[in-house]
Amino acid sequence: MHRPKRSSRCEDLSSGDDGSAPLEFVVVGLLLLVPLVYLIASLGIIQSHALGVESGARHLARAVAMAPDAAAAEARAVAVLGATAEEYGIDPATIAVEFACVPAGRACPRAGAIMVVSVAASVSLPLVPPVLGLDRIASVPVSASAVHKVSRFWGAE
Repeated sequence: MHRPKRSSRCEDLSSGDDGSAPLEFVVVGLLLLVPLVYLIASLGIIQSHALGVESGARHLARAVAMAPDAAAAEARAVAVLGATAEEYGIDPATIAVEFACVPAGRACPRAGAIMVVSVAASVSLPLVPPVLGLDRIASVPVSASAVHKVSRFWGAE
């Protein structure tokens, strides 16, 4: 029995895809994996800074409200802010702190007032070079506020 021969043209077409599937999986995997890893790393850094800012606001409000006088309050605020920035890896140059008392109009902190502490910082995204101001453009602002009642005996000797 005579078998028909395959043409060389059919063999050329069928052998052109040999071994390309693993290469396609690797390329597509890298194209999807690299941005996903970058997104996870960026979100982790942003979340860490957000938790740091929230913790800083809460601890600052408590430390200042519980201080015996204005000098001790300032010293405690500096210590708490430095410790929080170090613990959460926040650049101290990007931190902004604002104190306000309710009712407004007089010195803050003062006895019997409700003190509002707002802390804000800027998070630079990873792997963004400081060329042409890209590091400032690719930054995410995070902020938090905390409220604490100042003792009515605050500052009394």
